[in-house]
Order: sequence, then C-alpha cells, then structure tokens
Amino acid sequence: MINILIENLKIALVAIGSNRSRSLLTTLGIIIGILAVTLMGTLISGLDRSFEKSLSFMARDVLFITKHKWFGNEDWWEVRNRRNMKVEYADMIKDISDYAIATAPIVSRISTIKYKEKSVLNVRTTGTTDEYLQTTTITIENGRFFTAGENRAGSPICVIGYDVAQELFENMDPIGKKIKFGPYQLRIIGVIERQGKFLGLFSLDNQAIVPLGTFQRMFARRGWTQINVKVPMTRIEEAKDELTSIMRRIRGLRPQEENDFAINQQEAFRDRFNMMKMAIGGTGVFITILSLVVGGIGIMNIMFVSVRERTREIGIRKALGATPRVILLQFLFEAVIICGMAGLIGLGLSYVGSIVIDKFVFPSTMPLWLTGVAFGLSLLVGVISGLGPASKAARQNPIEALRYE
Repeated sequence: MINILIENLKIALVAIGSNRSRSLLTTLGIIIGILAVTLMGTLISGLDRSFEKSLSFMARDVLFITKHKWFGNEDWWEVRNRRNMKVEYADMIKDISDYAIATAPIVSRISTIKYKEKSVLNVRTTGTTDEYLQTTTITIENGRFFTAGENRAGSPICVIGYDVAQELFENMDPIGKKIKFGPYQLRIIGVIERQGKFLGLFSLDNQAIVPLGTFQRMFARRGWTQINVKVPMTRIEEAKDELTSIMRRIRGLRPQEENDFAINQQEAFRDRFNMMKMAIGGTGVFITILSLVVGGIGIMNIMFVSVRERTREIGIRKALGATPRVILLQFLFEAVIICGMAGLIGLGLSYVGSIVIDKFVFPSTMPLWLTGVAFGLSLLVGVISGLGPASKAARQNPIEALRYE
C-alpha cells in the first residue's frame, strides 16, 4: 500500500510539474483565502495585545463620571446642553458614598510647554488632586507626585510624561527644572513612567499633571471635567447604582427627569473593541470562504480537464492492473498537492505580511495554531475539490479509455 501511495505521489508531482503555469493560476483563489484568514488572525492577535496594553492605563476598579457616555446613542445637542461636571462633586461623593475608596476631580485641556528655546505642542495638561494616583495605573518613574498640602496651597509644581521629558530634557535630569505654561512657570517634581500609545493612535506620554488649585489659577477656561472614583473591585455594580443615586441628588434631578450625567468604566472600551474585532473577523471569514470556494471550483474544473486529457493514461494503467481505488488516489493526491502548495505560498506571504504589521503598525505575531488551521483548510479544499474528478477517473472503462483520442 505504501508503494502505491509513493507511486501515486510521484505521478501527481510529474503531472503538476508539466503544467506549472496552469497549476499556479488555479491556486490563486486558495492563496488569497489563506492569506486573508491568516492576516486577519494576525491583525486580531496584534490588536488584542495592543488593546490590553493600551487599556492598562485605565484601572478596572475605577468609575469615571462625565456628562456624557463614552459610547452611546445620545443626541449630541442634548449632551451639549447638559450642565458641566464640577470639581466639588469629588468631595461630595467621598463624604456620602460607602464604596468610594478615593475620588479625584480631573480637569484637562491642551497646552504648549516650553523650556528655554524648546517647546512641546498639544500637551494634555491635567489639574487634579493628590488622590489621582489611587484612581489610575500610572507610576512615577523619577521624582514624586504632589502632596495634599501642595495641592491645597496650589503650589507651582508639576509632573510630566515621558515624551515631554524626552523632548525638553534629552540626556538631562528634569527634576527641579522650571518649565513654562504660557506666562506661568512650574517646577518639575516627577516624571511618569512610559506608557506608550493607545492602540497606536496617540501617545499617553504627552501629558503634564498639576495641582488642581494651580490649574484653576493658570487657566480661565477650564476645559472638560470628569470625576474618577475608585471602588472595590468586587462591588462595582453596587457602586455604580450608589453613585447614580448620589449624582442625581447632587445635580438636583427630580424622579421623572433622566440622568444628565454618565458613569463610565473600562468595560465600555472593551465592549466596543469586541464589536470591532467581530467585524474584522467576520470580514476575514467572508473573504476566506469566498476565496476558497472560488479556488476550489477552479481546481475542480482544472482536475476535470486533467482527467479528460489523460484518459488514455488511465486506460493504460487500468489495463496494467491498476484498481479504481489506485486511480482515485492518484488524482486526489494531485488536487491535494496543488492546494497544499497554494496553502504554503499563502502562509509564506502571510508571514511576510505579519512582519510588516509588527514593524510598522503594532506588535503582532502570526498565531501558530492559525498556521496549522489554515494549512489544514487548504488540504481540505483539495480533498473536496478533487473528489469529483478523481471519482470520474476511477470509474473510467479501460477499453473505452484506451480508444479515447
């Protein structure tokens, strides 16, 4: 049996080699299908890794109170007319809430920072309190964060992000240096550990954090405001219900009035990302199925042509004692080998594509399991598309086959 399989394999390889151009053109659909499924898998794998790394800056046990949902179907004109958040809400929540471990008002705006002749544009400048560190995952790499006393006094100090430190103080220790926010000079007391980019879109390190009182003195226009509330990880849902009740009381809403605020959490990003991932995956599966079906039909068609062209060969082999099973395996091997070669070409192209994605888009690798599934899929297409032509060849009458011109 092994000798028969080896002989069939040799015959199949000779047949493919004698029609190289035709075989290559026939495999294009399979190559595109394998390329689509593996690149989509690589893309989703890279997105997963990048997303989890990016989202790590946002603690899972922190609730973010804003005047609108991060993702929702609210009418923009209704949201626009809502009252802004107030920094005083943070202290009110902490005094009333049974679940709030730490509360920090966040007031942000974009500004330009200068040091001597150097400047950094579009820096996200945040005014907050000393409890901010408890409501985020940032780490101070060099120096320290400001204290409650410094926050109350509105001290002219700040903490800067990694990118700002590199732009203004390359090869220098920034601690103690004074930088300018417009006409105001602030002394640097800390540098935040590098966080990287959020999904490769924008840098989380292009930021500066100042005491809330200092921020309010520096900027007449406050920018947008939110309240960060750290709660027990195991009581998040109860905390959300409690905060909703507290915020309705603070905002003076009557029972029949809808909330004019939103309580957001990290899961909102995760849910939206999962929807996006499903859309990407669905597109990849659709392209893959379409390409494999088209490729399989092409291979089936070319195999029928091959059976017709080699009818006399089939008759001679049967006359020499070849059984229908041997003939079936011969042509089935040929179809499977063609699809297997297409799968290998597709995987090779996908590997190159994954290197490009990893180098220029975001860190990603082609999952090993996906490689095996893709190659197995190409072989399965070969079996399915080759079964019909191979069966036709196996059923040939040897006498009629020998007479075929």
